[in-house]
Amino acid sequence: MENSQCSFCGKSKKQVKLLISGVDSYICDECVEQANHIIEQELSFYNEEENKKSGLNFSKKYPSEIKEFLDQYVIGQDEAKKQLSVAVYNHYKRLEHATIEDKEVEIEKSNILIVGETGTGKTLLAKTVAKLLEVPFSIVDATILTEAGYVGEDVESILTRLLQASDYDVKKAERGIIFIDEIDKIARKGDNPSITRDVSGEGVQQALLKLLEGSIVNVPPQGGRKHPDQKYIQVDTKNILFIAGGAFSGIEKKIAERLNANVIGFAKEVEKKIDEEDLLSNINAVDLRNFGLIPELLGRFPVITHLNKLDKEAMIRILTEPKNAIIKQYTELFRLDEVDLSVEEKALHQIVERTIELGLGARGLRTITENVLSDYMYNIDKNRGNKLIVSSIE
Repeated sequence: MENSQCSFCGKSKKQVKLLISGVDSYICDECVEQANHIIEQELSFYNEEENKKSGLNFSKKYPSEIKEFLDQYVIGQDEAKKQLSVAVYNHYKRLEHATIEDKEVEIEKSNILIVGETGTGKTLLAKTVAKLLEVPFSIVDATILTEAGYVGEDVESILTRLLQASDYDVKKAERGIIFIDEIDKIARKGDNPSITRDVSGEGVQQALLKLLEGSIVNVPPQGGRKHPDQKYIQVDTKNILFIAGGAFSGIEKKIAERLNANVIGFAKEVEKKIDEEDLLSNINAVDLRNFGLIPELLGRFPVITHLNKLDKEAMIRILTEPKNAIIKQYTELFRLDEVDLSVEEKALHQIVERTIELGLGARGLRTITENVLSDYMYNIDKNRGNKLIVSSIE
């Protein structure tokens, strides 16, 4: 043992602090330390490669970069885009922070609630964020959810759709985004006692709490109701970002009452005048609670933002400016058949005016445009090689 030496570096026992013996060889403390350093580097590289294979290589995007990307697809709504960009950035920064060992501070996630009229861009905002981050994304309609044991779907079906979007890669799904649409439809129906249970209202809100907070949930892989003999997939929801959206029709009245914007029973106006069109900018958790969302649910949505009502100018821009603008899409469709489509300013204004009359929001622009251009599309073979100008839709 006195003449023993390290089998790796050749140093004798006298030259090192410690010499560990094996079956037929020795290793010194210096080589152990160096080997440990090599292992850490190799494992770090291995984990990066595994993350890339699993789709977990999120490229870090700062809030200004996220908003810049949203600007390419969503017109206006600057305040909502800023708040969404910051919330999403902080969420994925939190995921990075979670990998740090011996961290002194634990950062909780910030789910997002978006309030806005139909067709103002709630779903589009969530879709665009998911597209930028390249993470699994699913949309769920809250109106189909009911309390466990009743006709409808359990809240766990929300996670089933996210699993399907990530090809059942659980690790990938656990860092995805879920958009819960029509969340206002599960508002508590009222404080009046009833002989029937509110199974699609407050019951669903209570069931959603564990998903939003972060817990390990048994998810039926094919959706549907749970059965004792059904195999489940366990999904941890603590790193899933939930974005909820709803029109909350009539909530302006709740906001006005809170702000004392009018005096019931009197004709005179209150001194503090509030723009009726801008009431949503004053929304907070109190108004949502008065609307029918339970405080526990609101506590899981610390970020509350709103979308402004779209005016005529914004609708014109939506038709023509974004990367996925409807007019750009149809122009490309006609170009593929060698037809040069041009829609003049007057026709654009008429499309917007008709959409506003129907109260469909931006979603209705496609419907009206489709109706206007369907006859031209039907006879597209007769127009090959020509220039098609749409000057009016009347």
